[in-house]
Amino acid sequence: MVEHHAIQTMQDLRIERNQMQYTNAMTNPTNIVLRIFGAVALIWAMPLTQQAQDTGSILTVGTESVSAADFQHVFLKNNRDSLITTASLDEYMELFINFKLKVQAAEAMGMDTVETFQRELAGYRTQLARPYLTNNELLQDLVKQAWERQQEEVRARHILVNCSAEASAADTLKAFKRAKAMRSRIANGEDFEAVAKSKGGSDDPSVRDNGGDLGWFSAFQMIYSFEEAAYTTPVGELSDIVRTRYGYHVLEVTGRRDARGEIRTAHIMIRTKDGASDEEMTQAENRIGQVYDLLQNGLPWGELANKMSEDATTSGKGGELPWFGTGKMVESFENAAFALKSDEAISKPFQTTYGWHIVKRLEYRAPLAFESSKRELQKRVSRDSRSELTRQSFLENLKVEYDYSASSSALGTVKRYAARQDSVFYPNHPLAVTRSSDKSKKLVTLAGETFTVQDFTDHLNKTKLRNVDKAPNELIDNQFQAWTEKLMLDYEDTQLEGKHNDFRLLMEEYHDGILLFELTDEKVWSRAVKDTAGLEAFHADHRNDFMWGRRTAVTIFTCANAKVVKSVKKAIKKGKDLMAFQQQMNMEESNALLMESGLFSEGENTWADRILNDDGAKVIEGTSGATSAIETFEGAGGETILVHVTEIREPQPKTLMEARGQVIAAYQDYLEAAWIAELRNNANVEVNTDLLHNLAD
Repeated sequence: MVEHHAIQTMQDLRIERNQMQYTNAMTNPTNIVLRIFGAVALIWAMPLTQQAQDTGSILTVGTESVSAADFQHVFLKNNRDSLITTASLDEYMELFINFKLKVQAAEAMGMDTVETFQRELAGYRTQLARPYLTNNELLQDLVKQAWERQQEEVRARHILVNCSAEASAADTLKAFKRAKAMRSRIANGEDFEAVAKSKGGSDDPSVRDNGGDLGWFSAFQMIYSFEEAAYTTPVGELSDIVRTRYGYHVLEVTGRRDARGEIRTAHIMIRTKDGASDEEMTQAENRIGQVYDLLQNGLPWGELANKMSEDATTSGKGGELPWFGTGKMVESFENAAFALKSDEAISKPFQTTYGWHIVKRLEYRAPLAFESSKRELQKRVSRDSRSELTRQSFLENLKVEYDYSASSSALGTVKRYAARQDSVFYPNHPLAVTRSSDKSKKLVTLAGETFTVQDFTDHLNKTKLRNVDKAPNELIDNQFQAWTEKLMLDYEDTQLEGKHNDFRLLMEEYHDGILLFELTDEKVWSRAVKDTAGLEAFHADHRNDFMWGRRTAVTIFTCANAKVVKSVKKAIKKGKDLMAFQQQMNMEESNALLMESGLFSEGENTWADRILNDDGAKVIEGTSGATSAIETFEGAGGETILVHVTEIREPQPKTLMEARGQVIAAYQDYLEAAWIAELRNNANVEVNTDLLHNLAD
């Protein structure tokens, strides 16, 4: 069971092998992976348990010792809601010993050195390490910031100067100066929209229609750097110049308001085309007015939406639209929808660029409280561009912690060699540092370890570089940053077990769980299924453990009336083909006769149970040696239930085929018990009982 707990990331140490039977686990090997990953989120969410005061050894199994703190960590994770008694600690310790013995057996067989095991464990470790390789304190601050921003909406307009992230330094500077010049013009009194639309103005193609106005938005609806500028600039003022992957922006914040939340609506639309004549526009307005009048006179919304709405995608669904919030619909539609103050309320007709509408409010939900939205916000922040802030903050902390230093002189050596080579970094044109004294120059120092110019050169030549047409110095700077960041993260990864006790314990759980699954499969689960002779012998020795209870063979007739009852009794007496008889009866009168046959144990059929219980004993006694008997009952709906009893079977052993699932499970228990007994006979196990019982409440 401890092993089952480890396989499920120590989630349930109270259920051992029964939940890991061949039929549940071995028929679907991916179950183990799903169970492991499903538990990870729970483990990350768990508060740290109170550590045992005495961190001495509580258990020794062979040469391995387990500290009181580690044992308590595992125990409390699985007994969070239970009173800790000495009895429960003793019981758990026995299971924990079995678990440790099995893991040691797997290690003794070298199963932890197999490549497939190491590769699988490494894959899990990569995923489990991720939360430890970021600035979690800053991450939580960003989550709270995102929630706070979701409580407010901002309106802004912007000017964009295109400049891709891959642009050259010269082009980047040129774009920045252009954005700066336009910002200065606005700051000196020129109209924002006029500057945005002027020759050489904003590169955003929508500026012709909206003058740079972006409408209302909230957190996650813009790139983080843009969002940051919008939320930190007062209304009516210009932001500093903002860099995004699209280029440089100048923002003016034009408004702030409380967040509206989300709404689900339905609408009826009369469409208008671009360039429609005044007459066509008037006709559309008149038609939507007619729809509104019909609604006011009580005609059903769904009927009118289906017949009169010209939105083909929603008319067949009563005009229903998905949930939406700010920024998802055209502004006039949003304003009309959010102006409705109660569910089922209907707006007056209003116009958008698409036509005329009437909107009906179906549901509304206010912005979520922080605790309700925290988990989803954590996911969004981790996927959002703002997550880079947590990464960079973490790297800066590592530089300090591990006394990182880099030699600009040695990096200059790399650049000088690159400048001397034609087509450097292109295919078949690796960077060559020729002098031994240059190769050995100290480039980076991290945690007392030195990395040389040659180490970095090897990285450059092994990496498939993009944008090799860029200046070599720029490529080298970019790659140097990526290389040193990887050095720091890789080193930190090797320190996780020593720095984070919860991570160490988690990795032990995965390590032991994977091993345990493989060995238990070999020793118990698969063996119980594949060992045909052993299974047959086990069944033969334990036949009385797999018994049928009393059973009765019956045919149950549900008869619509007394005439049918009489006909059924005659058919039984004459030995007619009952299936053909039933068909004939139902041809004469629909559903006159229903019929069900079977050999039933107690609890499987209501009417068979009546035969098997005390009342049914009279039927059996009344057979007087006859081969069958008939009993009649009244059904719940006034029909007559006629039960034809052909046999009463006393308890008898099940065949192996009949009890195969039960026999396999019991055989697995037997094999496992024998295996544990063998392991215990060959192992030295010592328990510090005093220390163990000190953990009790």
